[in-house]
Amino acid sequence: MKVVAGIDIGGTNTKFGLVDEQGVCSEVGCLPTKGFTDPVYFVEELSKRILRLLQPNHQLIGIGIGVANGNFYKGTIEYAPNLPWQGIVPLASMFEQKTGVPCILTNDANAAAIGEMLFGGAKKIRDFIFVTLGTGLGSGIVSNGQLIYGHDGLAAELGHVMVIRNGRTCGCGRKGCLETYVSATGIKRTVYNWISRGEKSVLEKDKDKLQSADICKAASEGDALALRAFEFTGEILGHALANSVAYTSPKAIFLFGGLANAKNLLFEPTIRHFEKNLLTIYKNKIQILPSHLEENKVAILGAASLVWNQDVSTILIES
Repeated sequence: MKVVAGIDIGGTNTKFGLVDEQGVCSEVGCLPTKGFTDPVYFVEELSKRILRLLQPNHQLIGIGIGVANGNFYKGTIEYAPNLPWQGIVPLASMFEQKTGVPCILTNDANAAAIGEMLFGGAKKIRDFIFVTLGTGLGSGIVSNGQLIYGHDGLAAELGHVMVIRNGRTCGCGRKGCLETYVSATGIKRTVYNWISRGEKSVLEKDKDKLQSADICKAASEGDALALRAFEFTGEILGHALANSVAYTSPKAIFLFGGLANAKNLLFEPTIRHFEKNLLTIYKNKIQILPSHLEENKVAILGAASLVWNQDVSTILIES
C-alpha cells in the first residue's frame, strides 16, 4: 500500500504521520521542535522515526511538509520567526537525501487548503479560500483547482493585509495587520484592551491568563463584553473577506482553527458583515463554512496532501 508521510512543523512540536490515498491517517507521532537547534539533527531524527513507522506492506512514495514561512518553489524555510533555525533552511532537499523519496514543502496554511480540497469539504469545489484562525491568521487560496503560490511561492498572506491604518503592532513589524485583530491572539488583545480601560466583564479577574476559550465560554454565558468582542472580530473578518472575494470570486470560504471553534459566536457576525460589504455581483453566492477536517489531524493530512495532489507516477519517475 502506498503511503505519504505528512509533517507539520510548529514552533514547539512537530507532528507527523502516514496517510494513504483515501486520507486515512495512521501511525502518528510527535517530536519536540525546540529541542533541535541544528536542522541537520532534526531531519536525521525525524527521518528515522518516519521510517520506523512503516509497516511491511507500506511503500513510502513521498514526504509533504507544512511549515510557517515555507517556500513551495524552493523547498526552503525562510526566516521563520518562531523556529529555532535562522535564515534559509533547504529542508526539502535535506529530507530527500536522508529518506530517498521526494519531498514537497509549503506554508502550513497552504498545505491545509490542499487537504480540504482532497479530503474535506472542498472536494467538489475548484475555487475557495481556506483561513486558519489560530495564534495568527494563515490562509490558502485555490483558484480553478490550483493553489495560488505567486511568483515567489509566498502568496496568500491574508493575515498580513493591513485592515486598520496605524493599528496594532504585528509580529511582522508593521501595524494594523488582520491577524492582530482576527486570531486567538487578536481577540485576547481586544478583550484585554477593553478591560484595561475599565470596562466590566467576568473575564477581568483572570485577564493576565486569558485564553480565547475563556472568551468563548463567557460569551456563551451572556457576558456583554465577550459578546461584543466576537461582534467586533466578526465585523473586521467579514469586511476583510468581502474584499478578498474581489480577487478570485471563490464559491466558498472555509474557516479552521481555535477561534473558528466558537462556531456561531464568530460565524454569525462574520457572515452578516461579509454580506453587508460584498460587491452586489457577489452577494448571496458565497458560503462561509467550517472546515470538514479533523482538527487533531488536519496539519498532517494537509502536509501529506501536497504529495497526493501531484501526479504520483511523475513523482516516482523524477525521484
